[in-house]
Amino acid sequence: MPYGKGTRLPGEAASKLGHLAVIESPWVKSLVEDFESAPAVDGDPSNTVWQEFDPSGIDPLRSIWAVDGSFVPVRSEQKPPREVAFVKTALLMLDKAKLEAIDKDLPHPLLLRDALKDTGVQHATVFPLKNVRTSIGTNFEAVRNIVRDSILIDQGGAFHETMKWLAYKNWVPNSTARSPAFQCPHCRKDISDGLANGADAGLCPHCGVEVYLSDLWGFHMEMGEDSAPESLASSYMLVMEHLMLFTAVRLMWHHSDRSLVTDTLFIKDGPLTLRSQYSKMVPNIREFLEHAKTSLRPVHIIGQEKSGFFFDHLTSIVRFAAPQNRGEPLTFSPLTHSYVHREVYRSPDVANPYGLKTNWGEKMYVKVDPGAFMVLNVPTGEYKPESDWPSTDNLIGLKRILATLPSLVSHKFEGALYPVELANGIASMSSYPSAAILQRFLEERASR
Repeated sequence: MPYGKGTRLPGEAASKLGHLAVIESPWVKSLVEDFESAPAVDGDPSNTVWQEFDPSGIDPLRSIWAVDGSFVPVRSEQKPPREVAFVKTALLMLDKAKLEAIDKDLPHPLLLRDALKDTGVQHATVFPLKNVRTSIGTNFEAVRNIVRDSILIDQGGAFHETMKWLAYKNWVPNSTARSPAFQCPHCRKDISDGLANGADAGLCPHCGVEVYLSDLWGFHMEMGEDSAPESLASSYMLVMEHLMLFTAVRLMWHHSDRSLVTDTLFIKDGPLTLRSQYSKMVPNIREFLEHAKTSLRPVHIIGQEKSGFFFDHLTSIVRFAAPQNRGEPLTFSPLTHSYVHREVYRSPDVANPYGLKTNWGEKMYVKVDPGAFMVLNVPTGEYKPESDWPSTDNLIGLKRILATLPSLVSHKFEGALYPVELANGIASMSSYPSAAILQRFLEERASR
């Protein structure tokens, strides 16, 4: 590896010819020759099985809710630079009838205004990252309290109520469940029994110091005493996307109109995944979705992946799949665990089955027309580790989801869904000019 360019001296040029002796290997020679003269591929090398969808007799979902988020780190000009991160998430409700009246390629601004009027809920907060300190305490304590207060105060506590609803399984009447186990942020020992049902806070059984219900997410495990990485902001954004989405689900679940939640499509930008220490809520989410399914009130949720391994793989094979012409039926392909290991990650089976602890949705490819294809995540409720899981029948509400998708497709971007576009427009904080504006705001406040 060459030396990189510094502030005073140039970088070292990498040697382009220093390792050519390796080509003396007959295996390397064969690889290079075959790479240059490889025959054109005339079929899908992964043998993906696509199924044709017939929407006859299936009612599309009536309402659409979409959630998206963004974050932007801001660094001051002083030395050493002070760093904070702003996080913003948005939940958007769309009336499908109004949405269908809008041209997806060239939307009329007045129709767009009417469709978006009084339909969005926003949430925003800010975290200290480096060289910033409040007068109240350390950055470690600041982050813990900002997380708790941001969730607790906004929207009259609706998001905090949703966190309790998920943690204590309050979809079950008179639930007595305790919260998931989590690590104490003070002594770093596991609180294996969690918090008592309904508690907002409690005392650690090991050190006796107060812990918050919001500590179960484990943000404290991602930072030091006086600094935090940018990933803390992205983790909070992901948690808030989940809480905002399930706030809409919770309110509809307890609505007097029992069909309301079942006639709605909930869309999350990104995979239906909570990774690492944030995955503690995944079993509870799966349990709720399974409960809803067995109660004949299925909750229709999808997550859309716009980049990454799955999107890259789909892009490489989608040209072989139908439909090849507009007007032909939509096709889809649920991806089994063995397919994901073999074709997408190209790795051998590992000790833990794919998505065992982190995913509450399974992967699926969808091709709506020759120019519109996407990677979706669809929940199954319960999780099974079998290599041939899931099948079409395991994906909750798949038929109604597929019947709804064509009316949501936008051709403004590759494989775009119009509700996600709109939610992204509300939640997005681009690096320019937003970061510059936020930086000036912080510096003006600091100079007072």
